[in-house]
Amino acid sequence: MDLHSAHRILEAEAEAARTGLGTGPNRRLRLTLIIGMPLFLPVLGIMILVPKSLMNDVLHVYEAGIIGCLLHYVWVFAQYPRYVGRPPYLTRDLAMGGGFFLPSLFFGFWPGMIAAPAWSVFVGVAYAVDVWREHRERR
Repeated sequence: MDLHSAHRILEAEAEAARTGLGTGPNRRLRLTLIIGMPLFLPVLGIMILVPKSLMNDVLHVYEAGIIGCLLHYVWVFAQYPRYVGRPPYLTRDLAMGGGFFLPSLFFGFWPGMIAAPAWSVFVGVAYAVDVWREHRERR
């Protein structure tokens, strides 16, 4: 490793420590959650300000954003399907995808109300199965 690469790594670690967002997939998932969840407040404000004929269009765009966020969680899970191969705290960050339940509930978006908690349950069950397999292989 040359000096320039080591300096870039140290800068990335310092940035991760400063912002508290982590690095790599953890950072991507946390940003997805931070941006996607509270976005329902500006969307609500926009829906109030636009003409009545455009309100449903604004809502559908936000609903598509929620689906996109949940698909991003699925994509990261597909990259790290086994608990052993995941970076630290990635399982917790994956389970936080269930947080999209609240904005879905606020707007009455039933696919999000079903998918978000189901996603958290899926991540928990996958974690339990991995731990059980690892424990069984030790015997």
